Amino acid sequence: MLKNIVVLAIPGIAPFEFGVICEVFGVDRSESGGPTFDFTIATAKPGRVPTNLGFDMVVENDLSVASEADLIAVPAHALDGVDEAYLDVIRAAEKRGAWVLSVCSGAFVLAQAGILDGRRSTTHWMYTDKLAERYPHTEVDPEVLFVEDRGVVTSAGTASGIDAALHIVRKELGASAANIIARRMVIPPQRDGGQSQYIEAPIVACKSDSLAPITDWMVQHLDEELSVDELAKRALMSSRTFARKFRAETGTTPAAWLNRQRLLRAQQLLEQTDFGLEQVASEAGFGIAAVMRHHFVKTLQTTPAAYRRSFGERIPA
Repeated sequence: MLKNIVVLAIPGIAPFEFGVICEVFGVDRSESGGPTFDFTIATAKPGRVPTNLGFDMVVENDLSVASEADLIAVPAHALDGVDEAYLDVIRAAEKRGAWVLSVCSGAFVLAQAGILDGRRSTTHWMYTDKLAERYPHTEVDPEVLFVEDRGVVTSAGTASGIDAALHIVRKELGASAANIIARRMVIPPQRDGGQSQYIEAPIVACKSDSLAPITDWMVQHLDEELSVDELAKRALMSSRTFARKFRAETGTTPAAWLNRQRLLRAQQLLEQTDFGLEQVASEAGFGIAAVMRHHFVKTLQTTPAAYRRSFGERIPA
């Protein structure tokens, strides 16, 4: 069970990425039916910890509090080496099977600890070449938002740190818990880790030509057959223009985006209802249970029935 969270405050820490971890795991959301974590900030030498923006944070806890953490989180940090004490904490966490999460350039700290050797990883697109060059024993994917490889999660830029953190919450506590956190943070509840981290032409959501209205409509009609041609017609575009614009705005294809939304709907129904698997598959847009099972195994590495046993009715609807 994900309960005890420790974020490492390493000198030179990036405050915004540090804040991302604090926002996901450090806020009590029990009044909304969400999870509450035992959240602690730790550093090698308690006291004033300098940030990379020229101001200091005061941290009271030393690294001993990390010995039983369920998750060790490492925010963005300068690309230079860090104190061996932090690396020992990271190595110990990985060895005992705890989650380890890095945001942005925090991946370099994980790599220095040696836990990315033999694993896939990512970091901010500006640093992926440097990570691959310095640490050739990790397979660096420069395209994706985040990577999970056997309990070690590395993420790209700041926003993808939120995606990666919510991914861990979802894996441990279910989709409802992650959605409650996302709703409180006023962010989308799920961006798939495989989406592109470098979106070539971002489109502001409030623009009149944004695809937000069509994606909202898609979510309301997941149980229907939604072809690119039909969606393009609804958006008053050619199919080619729609597909190109959709990828530019969301970082993925319409089909992949729909599949992720259908998985989310199925997860929610499995958690919050007693519907049979065939009904869940139908309402989520998979058609039949066998197709839904295929997508669960492929994407979530579990079956719908096993998912329900793990997360059914854990979080109030």
